[in-house]
Amino acid sequence: MMADTATMERVAETKAAPVDQDVLIVGAGISGIGMAVHLQQFSKDRSFALVERRANLGGTWDLFRYPGIRSDSDMHTLGFVFEPWKHEKTIADGPAILEYLNRIVDERHIRERIRFDRKVVGADWDSAAARWTVTLEDNARGTSTTTARWLYLGAGYYDYDEPFDANFTGREDFEGQIIHPQFWPENLDYAGKKVVVIGSGATAVTIVPSMADKAAHVTMLQRTPTWYFIRPAKDAFANFLRKVLPEKLAYKITRFKNVKLQDIGFRRAREKPEKVKDFLTGKIKDALGERYDEKAFTPPYNPWDQRLCLVPDADFFNAMKADKASIVTDHIERFDATGIQLKSGQHLDADIIVTATGLKLAVAGKIPVRVDGALIDWSEHYYYKACMFSNVPNFSAVFGYLNASWTLRADIVAEYVCRVLNHLQATGTHVATPALADPATLTEENIFDFSSGYIQRSLHIMPKNADRLPWRLNQNYIQDRIDMKTGAIDDGVLAFGNARAVAVAPAELEAAE
Repeated sequence: MMADTATMERVAETKAAPVDQDVLIVGAGISGIGMAVHLQQFSKDRSFALVERRANLGGTWDLFRYPGIRSDSDMHTLGFVFEPWKHEKTIADGPAILEYLNRIVDERHIRERIRFDRKVVGADWDSAAARWTVTLEDNARGTSTTTARWLYLGAGYYDYDEPFDANFTGREDFEGQIIHPQFWPENLDYAGKKVVVIGSGATAVTIVPSMADKAAHVTMLQRTPTWYFIRPAKDAFANFLRKVLPEKLAYKITRFKNVKLQDIGFRRAREKPEKVKDFLTGKIKDALGERYDEKAFTPPYNPWDQRLCLVPDADFFNAMKADKASIVTDHIERFDATGIQLKSGQHLDADIIVTATGLKLAVAGKIPVRVDGALIDWSEHYYYKACMFSNVPNFSAVFGYLNASWTLRADIVAEYVCRVLNHLQATGTHVATPALADPATLTEENIFDFSSGYIQRSLHIMPKNADRLPWRLNQNYIQDRIDMKTGAIDDGVLAFGNARAVAVAPAELEAAE
């Protein structure tokens, strides 16, 4: 009997091929380390390994070396659910975060499972074998492969190789140094130098006060003002609890408190933006006194339309009060030999220009991912449960919250994937696929309700987002936690099976008959 179509799929299930490890984790930063620990806790009989393109673990916290680098979330939520934060400062600097991550990795014997200096340059799913084959490249450009049943991407959300380039006119004419925070030079001498920091986001507001102590003067040049939230670097409530309660209990209570406060703050900003504006503005006025400049601190958008910038202990404003730093709100005409010419006619003299102009987003770590030979275009696939993707088997990735700490999402995603892995084992299956037969049945919605430039510039490469669960990347941690922790794994959408032969030619079928 002849087949009517060019190809047909064999429906017979076959035995899955052996693999080097059950789970391959890409990235040894917060997301990857978190997944490794969750596997140890919840899926103990699953083998796993991590691959990390850099020589050190830590991801973002190892890559960025600019002055003052610190968390922009409190460490009771940026820290893992399974490991209490032990330091007094809840707004932590980069070295303290790296110490935290290294301690976790060493205490749990994860370091020996990490293959450093290995960049993933390809990932191929074979339905006939029910496994991923991942191609790795070392520093000498030599390649190797490894196989896994499940591929877990903890590679972050931005391009490690290339930051956003604002393409300032005349930058080749500038005779000083131009630096992007993503590639900060080691031992940069800025003592007594005039520094201009372009940008007003979390990176800029960290760099300015940190450089101000040694620099002759630091000017933050902003095109658009940003909403800032002043809070103490130390959490007095958390530190009190640590003295009177067992460490893990104190951490749990503080984490719950901070999650609730984040949620309340975000909701209030969306429901009553004018009241939140007044609150934030009042704090800045208190910090600056007579130096308050309405133009510099009145953004044209509501709080939490972009991510709120944290200013611990008002250090940014203290630098301004001490005349070590200042803000200029203007547009750039061009760079010249001695600094920056602004469109207003003002000229900013500079020895060093720091372009804190934002990140460039990347999907799936820019890794070419193929399913049965077909290259995945992520913009054509819907999110499932905020971590998997329509019709892509045994694959998950972490993209943290925009309105809360990254690790909150990393924790619940890791636990959810462990639940899926345990279900596969319990049912004797090897493959889990978010099955979406007809994407036209879904109503697409903007994946990010945020106006930030780095978000808007990247919408075209992002996976699709539906207006209802489970086909969306939600921005509600409390709701997500309930759904991911207690919702049914076999929900009628996530399809389970085994190795399958695919795409067989009609002539082959006829010969077999």
